Amino acid sequence: MNFQAQPQALVDNQGQVAHGVFPDTVTTINGRQADYRTPMGQPASRYARHFHYKQFQYFGVISQELLAGCALAHTAYLGMAFFYIFEPRSGRLREYTWRSPLGRELVMSTSPRQGDSVFQRRGVDIRLGYQDQGAGLSKTLAVNLKDLSLKVRMDEGPDYQPMSLCTRTGVNGWVYANKVAGRTATGTLEQEGNRQDLAGLDAFGHHDFSAGYMRRETFWNWACLSARVGKTRVGLNLSCGVNETTFSENCLWVDDQMIPTGGVIFEYNRDDLMQPWTLRSQCGQVMLRFTPNGNHRERMNLGLFASNFNQLFGRFDGELRLKDGRSLTIDGQYGFVEEQYAKW
Repeated sequence: MNFQAQPQALVDNQGQVAHGVFPDTVTTINGRQADYRTPMGQPASRYARHFHYKQFQYFGVISQELLAGCALAHTAYLGMAFFYIFEPRSGRLREYTWRSPLGRELVMSTSPRQGDSVFQRRGVDIRLGYQDQGAGLSKTLAVNLKDLSLKVRMDEGPDYQPMSLCTRTGVNGWVYANKVAGRTATGTLEQEGNRQDLAGLDAFGHHDFSAGYMRRETFWNWACLSARVGKTRVGLNLSCGVNETTFSENCLWVDDQMIPTGGVIFEYNRDDLMQPWTLRSQCGQVMLRFTPNGNHRERMNLGLFASNFNQLFGRFDGELRLKDGRSLTIDGQYGFVEEQYAKW
């Protein structure tokens, strides 16, 4: 893969945005300093520069015994946090959603390398943390509710290659995305007097840090997998609908190496998302079947703003055929897929 020069900040002193695929995580995502224009080429108003900017950060945990997902999103008009835990053996799902007008209870880090994103209100404290350890990055999640405490840490290590890119979006926008998958996770979950150790569950983590001037109406599919196949750590990040202008975020990880994939076709029943999905890449490296076990759904239709979000968790089966001739069999490994429409 040909990488662009690594910027310290995404936007330079002249307001120009760095586009391309970068070899590492960009330190500062100073998006609102960009030279943001109207579709007719005029400088955008202060109102547009503020309210058109969107931020989204997500941390997921995957194991055979426990799956969890937590997101913080700031659309400028509205802040939102969601969190859920699913236990495959029992089928138990605990899920929560909180909304905050104008994002008053939400603070978003402008750096995926150093800082904290926080959502707080009475009885709820959620923190996504970013730490540059010098020999690699660490990402943390802390969720504290009245009857639940989750603490997770995921270390990337000095040799890990994240997916880090910035693509154009429409005539006047762009999106920076930083994705991590295929890394082990440590930490603890305490609920109802019980304590679970994530390392003992052989848990994996995955993470998404995205920000930019996104399309007013956006739709995407997404899939993520983090697992151990034999002695090999495998990660997968696939999407369709965003980050596809010149560059693509589609990739898989074999241990610490990021391997780009071609465009991905998501085949599923839109009238019944709980039916099996098929995912296949045009390059032939990805051939997977996803069988859902559950769905975390968010629906909101306020006319000017709308969201139809489905994040499904379940099992992947199939094969990853690498260009070097290796083949990795995916047999009942847990992961996630999404269908999302947003008008924001």
